[in-house]
Amino acid sequence: MTLVSIITPSYNQAAYLEQTILSVLNQDYPRIEYIVVDGASTDGSVEIIKKYKSKFAWWVSEKDCGQADAINKGFARATGEIIAWLNSDDYYLEGAVRAAVKIFEEHPDAALVYGNMLAVDEHGKTFNTLNYKQLTLEDLLCFQIIGQPAVFMRRSALQKTKGLDPAFHFLLDHLLWIQIAQHGNILHVNQTWSAARYHAEAKNRAKAAEFGREAFRILEAVAQDDNLAPIFAKISRRARASAHRVDSRYLLDGGLPAKALSAWMRALLIHPTTALARMNILASAVLNLLGLGKIRSEILNKRKEDYQ
Repeated sequence: MTLVSIITPSYNQAAYLEQTILSVLNQDYPRIEYIVVDGASTDGSVEIIKKYKSKFAWWVSEKDCGQADAINKGFARATGEIIAWLNSDDYYLEGAVRAAVKIFEEHPDAALVYGNMLAVDEHGKTFNTLNYKQLTLEDLLCFQIIGQPAVFMRRSALQKTKGLDPAFHFLLDHLLWIQIAQHGNILHVNQTWSAARYHAEAKNRAKAAEFGREAFRILEAVAQDDNLAPIFAKISRRARASAHRVDSRYLLDGGLPAKALSAWMRALLIHPTTALARMNILASAVLNLLGLGKIRSEILNKRKEDYQ
């Protein structure tokens, strides 16, 4: 039976960490190698980790250089044929691991598989279901986002990459998907496997404006990559417009509607189709500038696929 390695990077998320851990330990798949990498938390997380330490293949609590560094430590320890990571404020749904293994068995050419994902609040209440679609490498280069907690990778494909780039802190997962997609097929499965938590302390809220900056850095890296540059050249306008659209989306979440509107307009000038596919961002920015924030939230919640 295939061994699955799951890594949880942890730092000061004691309020959610136990649910994350139990969502892994309570999976009905028997061969899970669970690794927890804590960044020297001071909020009681270490006590929670110690409570379950006998269930872990390995764990540590020590200072690190951020999320990428912590996850890369886990990658280095992982021995499973299939690998995933689950952040300490997210959780798996029942049967997720078994379902992912089954897909890999049925599709030996798949390097990465991903399902759908719930969006939940700080209390665990679902406010949306993020239903993804089948994506290509070109789609990834144009910032079509995959929900990270619903992703499982083949270890052999991961080993062909350099792992997570420690210089990235917000779109580090998306950059890794691009790297993996060069070494095998990525496959969407129309099943809901996980839940991502959106709360005030989460970086997708607390530091939302930083995501756009990293989108542009990804474009710079892609343009300099010998393998990706020819693909990028064919779709450069769409990709650049998509980066501005991503920037616009997260600037809204960062409470900067004027800058968000400017970013959306730049996307419109570069590649109109890309911008117009997210008219909800334009409407939201305008409503926010008019002080109609409640209506803005309702509009955005209808199109949560823009979230990571």
